[in-house]
Amino acid sequence: MTGSSAAAARRPRRLVLGLAGACHPAPALVVTTVSVLLAAGVGLSTGRVALLGLAVLTGQLSIGWSNDRIDAARDRATGQADKPAATGRVPVEAVAAAAGLALVSTVVLSLLLGPLAGAVALAGVAMGWAYNLGLKATVWSGATYLLAFATVPTVPYLALPGHPWPPWWAPVAGALLGFGAHFANVLPDLRDDAATGVRGLPQRLGPRAGVVVMACALAAASVVLGFGPAAASLAFALTASAVGIAGAAAATVAAVVAPESPVAFRITMAMAVVDVGMLIAAIA
Repeated sequence: MTGSSAAAARRPRRLVLGLAGACHPAPALVVTTVSVLLAAGVGLSTGRVALLGLAVLTGQLSIGWSNDRIDAARDRATGQADKPAATGRVPVEAVAAAAGLALVSTVVLSLLLGPLAGAVALAGVAMGWAYNLGLKATVWSGATYLLAFATVPTVPYLALPGHPWPPWWAPVAGALLGFGAHFANVLPDLRDDAATGVRGLPQRLGPRAGVVVMACALAAASVVLGFGPAAASLAFALTASAVGIAGAAAATVAAVVAPESPVAFRITMAMAVVDVGMLIAAIA
């Protein structure tokens, strides 16, 4: 194989790896996993669980790819070495095309869940795109996370026969968890955001107040999850609350000790999976 043909053979692999890195894979996989577990937990059929999982995954991919495409110049200016679009490891045109294809896919797949479930699912995706397109730099940045994460436990219920609304505490816990995740995700980037003029809610509050808000939101999510279900025992309520408070404390320590590290955000994502397990236990 000549050098030129070998290079040509490597291009598709580099493109795939670049797109995989540009889609924000960890949050996309966590949100998809959480949604699939919830869908199975509320009693959706295997086919409907798979459909919901694909709808959520494509929506998350569209959000992740659009974020890297929109922020490519900013990420390049701040030296973000882990951003494939900013470093040139994948062409920005390819990232934009992938985001568009994923967006079309999630619209089709979401609507196959039913008009109401599909509309709510797409509202969550719209919040992610709105954040990327400019709300991240406004005081309303946290509202996009609140609304988007509230849809995560709502869609599986609406996809059931009869389209029942979820119990109030499920979307409330999801919204609080998302609000905390917003702060955990942004806190490591406060310095870069200041350099590029991004002034969302966490940036306006600053690192000290931001850590407090993050901890309170994460802890509150688990307290709501513990005490919200009317049929839950006191032992369950106390356990769920204790687990959530412990997780919030761990995320707070991580954010204070290593403010530029993504550890706090990773703890938040782990808490999301744990909270889903407790939610399923509460409705079982």
